[in-house]
Amino acid sequence: MTLRLPLLAGALAAALSLNLQAEENVLNLYSARHYQTDEKLYENFTKQTGIKINRIEGKEEELLERIKNEGANSPADVLLTVDASRLALAHELGLFAPVKSKVLESRIPANLRTDDWFSFSTRARVIVYNKAALKAEDVQNYDDLANPKLKGQVCTRSGAHPYNLSLMASIIANQGEAKAEAWAKGVVANFARAPKGGDTDQIKAVAAGECGVTISNTYYVARLLRSDKAEDKKIMEKVAVVWPNQKTSGTHINISGAGMLKHAPHQGAAVKFLEYLASDEAQRYFADGNNEWPVVASLKVSNPALESLGKFKADALPVGSLAMYRAKAQILFDRAGYR
Repeated sequence: MTLRLPLLAGALAAALSLNLQAEENVLNLYSARHYQTDEKLYENFTKQTGIKINRIEGKEEELLERIKNEGANSPADVLLTVDASRLALAHELGLFAPVKSKVLESRIPANLRTDDWFSFSTRARVIVYNKAALKAEDVQNYDDLANPKLKGQVCTRSGAHPYNLSLMASIIANQGEAKAEAWAKGVVANFARAPKGGDTDQIKAVAAGECGVTISNTYYVARLLRSDKAEDKKIMEKVAVVWPNQKTSGTHINISGAGMLKHAPHQGAAVKFLEYLASDEAQRYFADGNNEWPVVASLKVSNPALESLGKFKADALPVGSLAMYRAKAQILFDRAGYR
């Protein structure tokens, strides 16, 4: 009997080791990114590491609520989403776990990462105006959108949308709460109509003359510039783009990013996945797949649509500052009637 125990113990240990390896070769990803090129991104990660990705896709709010409700029993390892304000909300809810990685620290600039979530691509929030209605000098800065001379000319998406919340957070960080609230009230006073629709809808409204100016993320502009549709080409012939705040803080930058979740059952795989997203190969998919820029400074990508907009000075504000002022941004927008 005693002779058989070591054999049994060895067999059990081997079986346990195989089970642990099998579990570690899985990554459960909750993703709010819905771009076809991401499929190749995931395939290459599995090819390189042998780690299979189980993916659940959904809207950001749905995924955050799901993770929160699952609690300690959540199978999710990584949350991948867009916009700093959404990642900040996940942080505020206590959903992320801190990650220490020399790879991430060396590849991702300090202003584009926090202790528990990381940026992997960037986009800019630009001003788009109707060339027949306004001149470029009328809309050189975000502050100009609140200038009374633009009364009845401004259209935007909802102030509750994360893209605008992040912009507002940057204004609070750069100028203070009082000036940020005054700006929001000025923009509301200049509305051509109540906020509605997405960024592409705003660009179309500007081209149609429903309003004179709007703000949009650059990838929406780039999509229209790269479109083969005749109607999209006509839209872009009627509008022009301004990089705001070039003589001051620089144009507001937002991000796509991800973090490892607090109850991740496959932490090793989660860290490997985050590090993979910072690789040259993954950065190209991240950026080119949605007309964005890579966060790794040494990596150069070619996107004719973005390049046609010219070079610009970006706001170097740390993404952590956007996170810090997310809730305050919503309060100020609500007080201003920017809904």
